[in-house]
Amino acid sequence: MPERDGPEVVGRRVQRLRAERGMTQRQLAEPAYTPAYISTLEAGRVRASDDALRHIADRLGVTYDELASGRPAGLATALRLRLTEAERVLADGRAEEAGERYAALLAEAAEHGLVPEQAAALLGLGECALETGELGAARSHFEQAEELLSGETLPVRVPAIRGRAVAHYLAGELRYAVYLLESALDGLNRGGLHDPDALLHLYTAVIGPYMDMGAHARAAQAAEFALALAPRAEDPALIARMHRSVARTLLAEGRHAEADASLAKAAGLYRQLRLRTELANCHWMRGYVHAQAGELDRAEHELRQALEMLAETRAALYRSQAAVELADVLHRRGRPTEAASLLDGVLGDFSSERGAVHAAAAHRLLGIIAEDADETDSAEEHYVRALSLLERAGAAGDLADLCRLLGDLLRRTGRTEAALDAYRTGLGHRTTPGTTTLGPAPAGPPF
Repeated sequence: MPERDGPEVVGRRVQRLRAERGMTQRQLAEPAYTPAYISTLEAGRVRASDDALRHIADRLGVTYDELASGRPAGLATALRLRLTEAERVLADGRAEEAGERYAALLAEAAEHGLVPEQAAALLGLGECALETGELGAARSHFEQAEELLSGETLPVRVPAIRGRAVAHYLAGELRYAVYLLESALDGLNRGGLHDPDALLHLYTAVIGPYMDMGAHARAAQAAEFALALAPRAEDPALIARMHRSVARTLLAEGRHAEADASLAKAAGLYRQLRLRTELANCHWMRGYVHAQAGELDRAEHELRQALEMLAETRAALYRSQAAVELADVLHRRGRPTEAASLLDGVLGDFSSERGAVHAAAAHRLLGIIAEDADETDSAEEHYVRALSLLERAGAAGDLADLCRLLGDLLRRTGRTEAALDAYRTGLGHRTTPGTTTLGPAPAGPPF
């Protein structure tokens, strides 16, 4: 039941509704109350009892909730129905359209003081901004959602925390992203709050930052945990549509609690659809592990599966990251032309603010391919671009390796002093390799 407004607000509302219906105070009061009582109530000098408000609401032809709080009957349920529809639009890859829907829902929920619906709309806006690469806006939306949910339990706040971390990660702020995710994982697992959905969101989100920081063992463990937690659903989009249709029917019949339950199931399924992006990252991680073990056939299979899943979600930035890993495998399998073509096709999806580490990896690999073809000027250009991107992101381990490649190239072309400078720079970065800031890995789930 929504919280009641104060006596003055309720009084003005009663007076307005009575006037709209052309009723006198006597007509509104009879037979249970007096005209004087209605006059006092409308003046805001008395707090009406629940029984009195129910009587007045019945006479005015409105619901008790609408009279007590000013919210139309079933407003919260109707907003949740529209939230699931916005989730469907986002799951279909139409982020801009979904963003417009979420913005309208946020304004309406804020107008009526519906905090859970406000938070859900802000989370949706954050996801839309991630999809479109507007990382500053995404971070702001997630921060506002987390502030609204500050009084809730950690599992409820996890989507906002995960969103913030992903926005920081995509902006190249790796350590802070890992800090946010590991802190939340520790809070859940050490606190016994083993919520599968919350854990799945966090484990899938932490894989990318781990990989880029060189914490490959942690990334592999997070991927295995995520795949073990992954929910199973047979055609979740179809089931979600069914639940939305059922909810509309129930809402029309005034069965709000049952409609809410159906909408909750639909929302959960749309979240699973969005998780395809993150689960694809798990296949990307597996491909990387196979590549490191020299199992290039299996690596290519996993990475192509990741690319296929990401193509379905239209997640361009993530798809480009997986493409860089696949290009590396193709190069190692003796297919440099195919690898270079793949890299050229995705470089436009990156910038110094979006996916800097993977942009650097693409330039590094293009440099190696160019060097193998004796195109030393092109190779040097790619290496220098990669160095600039990695310095911005602070990926120290990758910087050291790149300095070695550049130094070797400069030495082979007779520029000994420049080569020594590159080697010295690499040694400096090697002394501070990329790592997380929390020391021990976060506690694992109980399985």
